[in-house]
Amino acid sequence: MTAREIKSGINWVGAIDWDRRMFDELIPLPNGTTYNAYLVKGSDKTALIDTVDSTKESELMNSLKQLGINKIDYVIANHAEQDHSGTIPVILDTYPDAKVVTNEKCKKFLIDLLLLPEDKFIVVKDNDEISLGDKRLKFIITPWVHWPETMVTYLVEDKILFSCDFLGSHLATSSLYAVEGENLLESAKRYYAEIMMPFKVSIKKNLEKISQLNIEMIAPSHGPIYKNPEFIINAYKEWVDDKVKNEVVIPYVSMHGTTERMINYFIDILVGKGITVKPFNLTKTDIGELAMALVDAATVIIGTPMVLSGAHPQAVYAAYLANALRPKTKFVSIIGSYGWGGKFIDQLKGMLGNLKVELLEPVVVKGYPRKDDFKALERLADEILKKHKALQL
Repeated sequence: MTAREIKSGINWVGAIDWDRRMFDELIPLPNGTTYNAYLVKGSDKTALIDTVDSTKESELMNSLKQLGINKIDYVIANHAEQDHSGTIPVILDTYPDAKVVTNEKCKKFLIDLLLLPEDKFIVVKDNDEISLGDKRLKFIITPWVHWPETMVTYLVEDKILFSCDFLGSHLATSSLYAVEGENLLESAKRYYAEIMMPFKVSIKKNLEKISQLNIEMIAPSHGPIYKNPEFIINAYKEWVDDKVKNEVVIPYVSMHGTTERMINYFIDILVGKGITVKPFNLTKTDIGELAMALVDAATVIIGTPMVLSGAHPQAVYAAYLANALRPKTKFVSIIGSYGWGGKFIDQLKGMLGNLKVELLEPVVVKGYPRKDDFKALERLADEILKKHKALQL
């Protein structure tokens, strides 16, 4: 991609990764991603805000060459993770007078991750500013979105917030600016669910922090630029709010059809009671979609058969994922079946220690479910409806 002007003296010089389908060998990327870097030219000095993943080094360097950039004074490192910082060593080799501007924690990370020399850094604190002449860059420390050293950069005169991972989305698109709608909202929510949700308490604090700024544009390091900042800010406010929805998420796995029979019966009961149900067959599920569903749901039900003396490994992973992502879920239960021993209730309960939830009585049967077992599923559905009504959902 070629450099593209955002405003006078401000250019996007990033890269689009159309084909990337996995991030950190963990997070599915169905729509690819972008690595956004921004060049800001003031009357006296020039700053590069973030770089790109090292696999896209040539694209960044070609954009800088296209713009005729002979000198970079500052490389702003909002975050040390390599998809943002990976090309810093090449930039410093090409522009030897450049200094890396970041906070103390990020400096230490960059020295460890990229072996950068200590004398190449300028360390800033919260609300510090650097002048480029007719433009000023203001730095706001925003820890735990999603690493402990993250910060954002605010271009004062142009009212642009360069938010790094904060408020971003994994979405490869040729459009420089956000096209508001369901596709964008889904990509942003997936990004929040997979990466930001464990840190929702910190994110709530950092949303308040940036609310003090007069923001006309948000330029994240992944995904399109927001000309309407309220679109993404309001979405984040909803996602981090403690209020849940009248939804039940059911990640499940069934080996011989017994657990699936119980789950299907249970789904029909819940739907009949006016509760939104989101089932996920774990043998076929995109984990990102499950993560998105966890953002708002009041209740999570894990369905599993017994494997040896415990839960099925995919159900174990679902419990691990929910515990790691820390959704605002209020209630949890377990539905399952076993043949000669079933100890998975305590196993799964023990894996959910991060969640502030109430455990509703599980329904676990030996062999194929009988009449009384189906009645127990009905009682569980009644209990969920009662709990949801108490929350006024």
